[in-house]
Amino acid sequence: MSRDILIAPSILSADFSRIGEEVRAVDEAGADWIHLDVMDGHFVPNITFGPDIVRAIRKYSAKCFDTHLMIAPVDPFIEAFARAGADRIVVHAEATIHLDRTLQAIRALGVKAGVSLNPSTPEQSIAYVLDYIDLVLVMTVNPGFGGQKFIPAQLEKIRRIQAMIGDRDIRIQVDGGVTPETAPLVIAAGASVLVAGSAVFGRPPYAEAIAAIRSAQ
Repeated sequence: MSRDILIAPSILSADFSRIGEEVRAVDEAGADWIHLDVMDGHFVPNITFGPDIVRAIRKYSAKCFDTHLMIAPVDPFIEAFARAGADRIVVHAEATIHLDRTLQAIRALGVKAGVSLNPSTPEQSIAYVLDYIDLVLVMTVNPGFGGQKFIPAQLEKIRRIQAMIGDRDIRIQVDGGVTPETAPLVIAAGASVLVAGSAVFGRPPYAEAIAAIRSAQ
């Protein structure tokens, strides 16, 4: 299935002293989604922000708030992020014991659901929940920090996930080390949503940075 390529700048790499303005800036620069990396200092070795920040920046963009929860346990926080303005909540397969139940809880709140896989997690872990999601996020770095180098071994995982998806309406997203140089590789493997942090916020003007990634096919 051929899909348009969507660019989701990660505000993890934005200037947090003016985070609302940064969200508006990438929105106006052509971002398709706004990617929110939520980290807890437990599941990953970093702490970012919680639902109050999501609520505060919601007014700066009407675009999809693609909310990536790198937290464990994750279930107690799902409703708070949904109420704060998340349009999609992506949870890690590794962060919940009952993934099926977690995804049903997200959908019950009227929010789209996705699953993320760490680099060492096999794609088979999502085989039985594909009918509950609209997105699979493949981590192409180890989660926790921006600016890491792309892990090439994840390209084969993307290909295998694409085969698993078949004709389901599910997008594959990649997060980590996405640049104009790596974008063609993940797109060729089957990804259609590219999360870019430093490749956007670290390379102003943002419109040119986003266009460079989008055109690198």
